[in-house]
Amino acid sequence: MSERFFVDAPISAARIELSGPEAQHLTKVLRAKCGDEVTLFDGSGAEFRAVVADVGRQRVALEVRERREIDRELARNVTLAVALPKGDRQQWLVEKATELGVRRIVPLITHRGVAQPVAAALARMQRWVIEASKQCGRNRLLEIAAPAAWSPFASQTTAGTRWFAHLGDGAPIERTTLDSVVTIAIGPEGGWTEEEVAVARMHGWTQVSLGARILRVETAAVALTAWVAVAADKK
Repeated sequence: MSERFFVDAPISAARIELSGPEAQHLTKVLRAKCGDEVTLFDGSGAEFRAVVADVGRQRVALEVRERREIDRELARNVTLAVALPKGDRQQWLVEKATELGVRRIVPLITHRGVAQPVAAALARMQRWVIEASKQCGRNRLLEIAAPAAWSPFASQTTAGTRWFAHLGDGAPIERTTLDSVVTIAIGPEGGWTEEEVAVARMHGWTQVSLGARILRVETAAVALTAWVAVAADKK
């Protein structure tokens, strides 16, 4: 696979321009020259073979030679609803969720949450999605959804398999039937409150456990998502 670049508008013309961070990466890091071949994607699900036509100081012109419909998405629609961890661990979480094929991340607002999903944090997460998609070959972008408080989210999410991770007795995930739509809820590192657990149970969520050890938010999220991803790829 050639170097991949994201275009933040639908690619429909035979000639397009890259600007901003993508153009800077192409010119400053890769030192692109006319005739170099790259791969473009716009989040639509397709990718495009393109050739560098002109290199400017701030922009790069490319000729689009071929559109290719390449699907690298999971067979299941997976949403990860998660109380965000702090600092760099947010980036690690987003990167791994993107690589594993998660369709959507919903930042949860919980009683014991330690990192608030403010606008600046959501913007950073979206950029991490793009960078991870470039690396792993996804042609559709994972969606960073609007933050949601746990109680209304739990009550309004009614379709498919719904897991909430919680210490204690939980359903063995290998014995759980997976629907085509899967939602995985991960609480904060301080744990769900009794009231939040009660909300999940009241609305029919399945409690799952990853053992007696206390896992970090991003560890639990990746472990459960990886299990679903492997199960989906076996279909």
